[in-house]
Amino acid sequence: MSSKDWIEKDFYAVLGVDKAASADDVKKAYRKLARDSHPDHNPGDPKAEERFKAASEAYAVLGDDAKRREYDELRSLFGSGAFRRGARGAGQPGGVPFDVSDLFGGATGGAGDRRFGGAGFQDLFSSIFSGGAGGPAGPAAARGPARGRDVEAEVALDFDDAVRGVTLPLTLRAPGVCDTCHGNGAKPGTQPRTCPVCHGAGVTNRNQGSFSFSEPCRNCQGVGTVVEEKCPECQGTGGVTKTRTLNVRFPAGVADGQKIRLAGRGEPGARGGPAGDLFVHVKVRPDELFGRTGDDLTLTVPVTFAEAVLGTDLRVPTLDGAVTLRVPPGTPSGRILRARGKGVVRRDGQAGDLLVTLDVVVPARVSDEARAALETFAAQTPPAAREHLEARVRRFS
Repeated sequence: MSSKDWIEKDFYAVLGVDKAASADDVKKAYRKLARDSHPDHNPGDPKAEERFKAASEAYAVLGDDAKRREYDELRSLFGSGAFRRGARGAGQPGGVPFDVSDLFGGATGGAGDRRFGGAGFQDLFSSIFSGGAGGPAGPAAARGPARGRDVEAEVALDFDDAVRGVTLPLTLRAPGVCDTCHGNGAKPGTQPRTCPVCHGAGVTNRNQGSFSFSEPCRNCQGVGTVVEEKCPECQGTGGVTKTRTLNVRFPAGVADGQKIRLAGRGEPGARGGPAGDLFVHVKVRPDELFGRTGDDLTLTVPVTFAEAVLGTDLRVPTLDGAVTLRVPPGTPSGRILRARGKGVVRRDGQAGDLLVTLDVVVPARVSDEARAALETFAAQTPPAAREHLEARVRRFS
């Protein structure tokens, strides 16, 4: 939606609400219109389809607090086409109407076709009231140093490397400054010349009555210079896609899904501006033994029925070797034993723990001797307390 639409269209009238309507009233009005005019409920009715599109367009602006505020400010300034030059009306001598299309250059998709939302709205007013003087918020500011874009990359780490920390080479393909022309876009031995239209300002001014409007120069695209003989390497753009390798340090304890920021390692800035940042998304490959919960490592270890009943000393692996944990007699399946300080090392030097879950394994087959021993054991063992279960069985019997 162009800025011209914001001035010429009355979105409140489209939804049938007052300008002071609350957000809930706007939403209710939109839902009613959308329901009544939805194409599914009005097949083959082009007018209903147009009403549905208009309602959706209006709600996209009035349903957003920030956009609604900017829309109200813009309409209050330009007054639904009532903003005219001179004190007389359009039909009276000297009353020449102010054409909104003049304000936006009569073109779409160019510099004059601003989209309102955030900075675009501010840029419009700075252009109107700066008189093309090239103030801090004016178009001439675009010719100053510009920060380069941020770059994102993804790296997969082994589990052990993520826990301990590792330095790995990272190869990137991203735009960079052309080494042949050093970024000016001109063929070696030549230089860009000052734009003959804007005389190096990068903007041109147009007078509309008592107002002066500025816009980026169309001859040099707002740069202020033109290249007559283009660099054969970058074809006059000043930039090429480069392959570069960086050594990236991943700190100990980096987690899956974590994002690491490397300041100044993104795309180089334009016209001497600072480079953007590099954001590396970390993916950690799962380990065949260990899991991880925060700074704690997790491990599931199988034990026999006899070890759980009688107790045992259990040797378990860690990232730094092995430790011995005492399994007390009568340990149930699922109990967690803790090996303190054997987890992930935190940034402050402290370490998490290793949490060992015991899994009592029931054999699928036993020998005749073992079965006889188990039957003897069962005969000497009192039944488990299951009174609550037996009461439930009797209830439904």
